[in-house]
Amino acid sequence: MSVLNVENPACMQDDEINMFQDAVNRFYERHASPETTEQWRQNHMSDLDIWKHAGEAGLLCASIPMEYGGSGGDFRHEVVIIENSIKHDAGGFGITLHNAILAPYILLHGTEEQKQRWLPRLATGELRGAIAMSEPGTGSDLSAVRTTAVKDGDDYVINGQKTFISNGQVANLICVVTKTDTSAGSRGVSLMMVETEAAEGFRRGRILDKVGCESQDTSELFFEDVRVPKENLLGLEEGKGFVQLMKELPKERLIIALQGIYAMEIALEHTVEYVKERKVFGQRVMDYQNTQFKLAECKTQATVAKVFTLHCLDLLMQGKLDDTMASMAKLHVSEAQGKLVDECLQLFGGYGYMNEYPIARLYRDARGQRIWGGTSEIMKLVISRSM
Repeated sequence: MSVLNVENPACMQDDEINMFQDAVNRFYERHASPETTEQWRQNHMSDLDIWKHAGEAGLLCASIPMEYGGSGGDFRHEVVIIENSIKHDAGGFGITLHNAILAPYILLHGTEEQKQRWLPRLATGELRGAIAMSEPGTGSDLSAVRTTAVKDGDDYVINGQKTFISNGQVANLICVVTKTDTSAGSRGVSLMMVETEAAEGFRRGRILDKVGCESQDTSELFFEDVRVPKENLLGLEEGKGFVQLMKELPKERLIIALQGIYAMEIALEHTVEYVKERKVFGQRVMDYQNTQFKLAECKTQATVAKVFTLHCLDLLMQGKLDDTMASMAKLHVSEAQGKLVDECLQLFGGYGYMNEYPIARLYRDARGQRIWGGTSEIMKLVISRSM
């Protein structure tokens, strides 16, 4: 059992999920070895082969119905994939964004024709998904996006710039947050699906140089008079984009919390192993009372975070997770993750500062958790409105 000794909720305890857990673990062992993920870090992106292999293994669109080419699972299957992505240091493979964010936008908000057109190709890996929200200067305020989509005959013409886009280099189906009515605020927001291979005027910018998550291809994207057919407006109704985005936010924030608790668990496991082996002044680091107290604090923080996050997962599976609970999970876990990994790194001493040690990567990666998906400050605003 894990160092945290926290049982999964009842919704995760069935034979089918356990079998899927084994299959996903084997997939990552085969296709995301330490040598492979290190190469991803050097390249600042994963290779395209893993998308093909994931499609063949049935991991892509795991929670999409079989009638649309998916595996017919549910969000529990995505949780298994999220956990194994963290466990195998495979964050550069943007499957969670593809599976648990982009594909559900199409499933829940697309027309039948749109579902049939895009979901089967997302399931095979022929299409690789991303969502382009953030822009220079807009941050968390999605109602203030400047990218426009102007109706012109049977097309929309898209102009604008996006930044901080995960899967930015590998994606060839991008859900672009645009304004179809620049005078209507949030009611003028629409989601446009762009198939990049046929999009003249679309350009990928540089892979952004980040503090952590080096294997993720976080990028700038540029749209200059990019024409897409009117059938690419998600749901075929202008002005619904903001509502579509808001409906999916609780799940997206829970995903960040789940990523955080699994990273905390891995950090603590690495640290316990290290302090039991490392000797200082003739005794193990673990034998010092200061070490024991620090690890006791870390285990308590991580356990509280995991129990609450898994409670939120149970609420999601019951259709009861609201934005307040999801925001609390995202806020608490991301803040606790930063503190815990910092304490763990300290117990490694100088070795903790060396990039060859996993704790150093976990330390860098943790910092972004308090930013993406809504900053900690935004989470506090959301939570305060519930009182």
